[in-house]
Order: sequence, then structure tokens, then C-alpha cells
Amino acid sequence: MRVLVTGGAGALGRQVVEELRRRGHEPRAASRRFGVDLATGEGLAAAMASAEAVVHCATRPQRPRVVDVEGTHRLAAEAAKALVMPHLVYISIVGCDANPYPYYRAKAEAEQVLALSGVPATVVRATQFHSLAAAVAGALTLGRVALTLGDMAVQPVDAPWVASRLVDVATGARPDGFARATDLAGPELLTMAEVASALRRHAGKAAPYVVRLPPVGGTLRAFSARSNIPGPEAQTGGPTFSQWLEDNRPRGVSAR
Repeated sequence: MRVLVTGGAGALGRQVVEELRRRGHEPRAASRRFGVDLATGEGLAAAMASAEAVVHCATRPQRPRVVDVEGTHRLAAEAAKALVMPHLVYISIVGCDANPYPYYRAKAEAEQVLALSGVPATVVRATQFHSLAAAVAGALTLGRVALTLGDMAVQPVDAPWVASRLVDVATGARPDGFARATDLAGPELLTMAEVASALRRHAGKAAPYVVRLPPVGGTLRAFSARSNIPGPEAQTGGPTFSQWLEDNRPRGVSAR
């Protein structure tokens, strides 16, 4: 099966490309590195020629409207031109429609772009990756003090496992229109203090002193309300955070 992977040079996109190739499909990575720019549409038509499915992993958290919203518009418009429209599979974020954080709002808007596009599209929402959970907990750890923001928690998930599920959807049955797949999440729910403790334990250090701060503003209140945690119907899998730590020392994250 011929599958285009936007953001194919990124952390998740590379995993999708590798998984497609491992299963005997024909992946094509699309990114600015390979001459395809969703922000401008450059190279997009040629990249999508003959694609039977598209796994849309491209994202730009710092300027989400450019790629995540407008880029998704371009992708859907190009797909609509095909004689046989490819199946668009979009990776989104659990709870993005319940948090005013600008990046999350853009992800939710991109979902709506696909819902109204008329092309066969499936949205797959996932929780935060293990690497992001480690980075956030590291940023909130000062010396031996771990800060927590209200009741914020994560259910971190392994990126390669998510990539495998995306390939399942892309190479499976094509929907007639817009669809939402089952949310994806890791196997355990962790408070940010527990993530910080796991980082210190992995570094051979004592557990941190935990200081709880009240959440201020809509974004932090949404995280404190755990809008980023999926419901019980979510599909869970992949390694736990501690298992992930054994194989992946977070770059630039201190476990002080």
C-alpha cells in the first residue's frame, strides 16, 4: 500500500515510516527536508500523487495555525482532487477540545477541518508521549523540589506504539467519511510528582519534596481537571514510563 507520511522526518513520523516499511508497504516521507512544505503547499501535489492513504503527523507547536490548521486545509483540498481520495489519518491529542491552550485549540480546529472536508478521514487522539512527560516534570523540578500544578496528571504513551496503531488505521478499512478512532494512551496514570520521582529514582537519587501550586488560568485549570486523561474506553498499551526510562534517557532533562 502506498502511504504518504507528513512530518515523516519527525520523531513520530519516522516511526510511522519504519513501521510501514517493516510491514511491507510503500511509505513516502513528506517534510520540508524532502521538498514538501505544508505551510505553503510546495511539493504537496506531487507527494500525494498515487497515495492510497496519508498519515498526517506534521505539526508545529510554536505556530500551530500554519501547519496544523492551514496545512490540514491544504492536505484535505489536495486529497479531494484525487479520482480515488486517499484515507487521511490525523494524529491529535486527547482532550484537545477541552483545553484553551493555543496548540490544543489548533489541533481541535484541524479535526473540524477534516470533519467538514468530505474526504475519508480518521482522527486518532493520543495522550502525551513519555518524552514530553519527562520534559515537563524536569522543568518543574528545582533541586530536590518537585512542583505540581493542582491535580495535574498524565497517562504517558510510547511513540513507537502509537505509530503502530496509526499504521493499523491507515492500512485498515477506509471510512466513507469522517471517523474518530479509539483514543490511545499508555498503561498507567501518573501524577507529575510520580513522574518526577521516577526520574530521580532512575538517576539513583532520593524522592523529591513535592510542593503543590494552585492552577492559575484556563489552561492550567484544564490540566488540573485532567482533561488530558482519556476515558475508560481508550486503548492502552506500550511500555510504562519506568520501562521507557530504561531505554531512553531524556535529553536535556535533569533528574536533580
